[in-house]
Amino acid sequence: MSSWRLWGLRFFASAAWVAATIVMSGCATPLPNAPRETSRALPPASGSPLVALVESSGIPSGHSGFWPIPQGAYALDARLTLLREATHSLDLQYYLLGNDGVGRAVMRELRNAAMRGVRVRLLLDDLYTQDIESDLLALQTFANVEIRLFNPFTFGRQSASGRLLNFVGDFRRLNHRMHNKTFIADGALAVVGGRNLADEYFLRSKDANFLDMDVLVGGQLVPELSSIFDRYWNSDQVFPLHAVDAAPGAASDLQRAFAHRVEDPALNPVISAPEEPDAMGRPPLSRALRQGRQPFVPARAIVVADLPSKADTRDHHPAPAFEDTVTHRYIDTLRRAQSEIVIFSPYFVPGRKGVEYLREARDRGVEVRVITNAMSTSDEPIVNVGYQRYREQLLRMGVQLYELSATRSATDPALMQALGGSRGRLHAKMAFVDRRIVMVGSMNVDLRSAYSNTEIGVGIDSPELAKLILDAYRADNFSGVYQVQLKPDGGGVQWSGHDPQGEQVLVDEPEVSVIQRFKLWLQFLFVPEDLL
Repeated sequence: MSSWRLWGLRFFASAAWVAATIVMSGCATPLPNAPRETSRALPPASGSPLVALVESSGIPSGHSGFWPIPQGAYALDARLTLLREATHSLDLQYYLLGNDGVGRAVMRELRNAAMRGVRVRLLLDDLYTQDIESDLLALQTFANVEIRLFNPFTFGRQSASGRLLNFVGDFRRLNHRMHNKTFIADGALAVVGGRNLADEYFLRSKDANFLDMDVLVGGQLVPELSSIFDRYWNSDQVFPLHAVDAAPGAASDLQRAFAHRVEDPALNPVISAPEEPDAMGRPPLSRALRQGRQPFVPARAIVVADLPSKADTRDHHPAPAFEDTVTHRYIDTLRRAQSEIVIFSPYFVPGRKGVEYLREARDRGVEVRVITNAMSTSDEPIVNVGYQRYREQLLRMGVQLYELSATRSATDPALMQALGGSRGRLHAKMAFVDRRIVMVGSMNVDLRSAYSNTEIGVGIDSPELAKLILDAYRADNFSGVYQVQLKPDGGGVQWSGHDPQGEQVLVDEPEVSVIQRFKLWLQFLFVPEDLL
């Protein structure tokens, strides 16, 4: 799920602004003036099995250890294992926590951890909390749990219409969202990547699932991730849940209702640990922990994160310089490429500057490949319309473009096995430079990530890790995608795909009707240029 859906709200806001002005003059309420206790990450916990696992892994001094997690079941197993085995602290920072099996499993395990005496800090962006508000209010009543929200809605929180009115009246602030995704357990192990905490990010949705990527991290980088978490947790943009919404009843009643929702078998399908090794032949984290050995790729790495005040419009929060953003660091790394750039981005809208940076790379002879979603596959098809603005220009520069398609992925046995027969969408946010530098995190290649959302990213210097991930994604044998090419006569683009039956060439946007394209282009006319 992407904050590109804010585009729809932006369109509503533009269309309804005059009619809503009078109403809004009495609706925009100030942010709460609630005391916030400053807290810091706890040091690695002695006696923690997670600390012991890292210590036994042999990560060299000055390095961090990484293990890629491309498969959803293993990514979920890693998180549930960290929740269940933590003995000291859990710090979770996410854009979205779902009102579904995965979301309830996470909340259930957070409660269980807190009842074991583990300190739990849960930091969520407030955009998608409406459906889980009652569970969050109940969860915060347990000892050792604190929940905070980034840029919260100040009224109408319980209804979509109320939040929409809040959005119209306070658009500049509420358009600024926290897109970071970080999971830290006992100050020893962390998970960083593109996945939110909901069914579709772990291949548990019956309809459509995301192909995504996380990395498990141990060693030197973990304290740095904790420091970034603390920066957000104690920032002016973050408020305690209890400051923006009061619990509607006694704690005991809330806890009983919470227990029913997160434990009812009818609402919470069983989540079993994978029995087979992962795509790289290694066991899931739950089994690795029992065996006392976790495979790590040792490497030097950096982590960068946007400041919480990145797009804060209040007078006492001057906007950070673009040079301090994750997007700038990302671009700076791409510009150092000598031979090859491979970009995976579900929402790829490079903008005019991005096109120029890629042109510079092509002028130096650097091969550039971009893998994104086809319009029919994207959960945000209007974003694909923005991407189309640059598609032909990129092709003429020699950039290779590939689009994941539901039809094409159905011809790829590996993808079908990964997706379990459901519709597949790309959600991984990764880039590879010269098959040596790996960049993974929450950032999309679009101007929302550059200017409106806060993001986090990890840059890892490791040819071994780059090969593991590129092999897992079949990056040298894209049989489950269309390659977008210029038509032989130079008039527009076409889509080609290879399968055992031969080459398939399409001259129209795959799996999208003329009416669908027309509707999207009408919406696109109202999308401000500065969001592209």
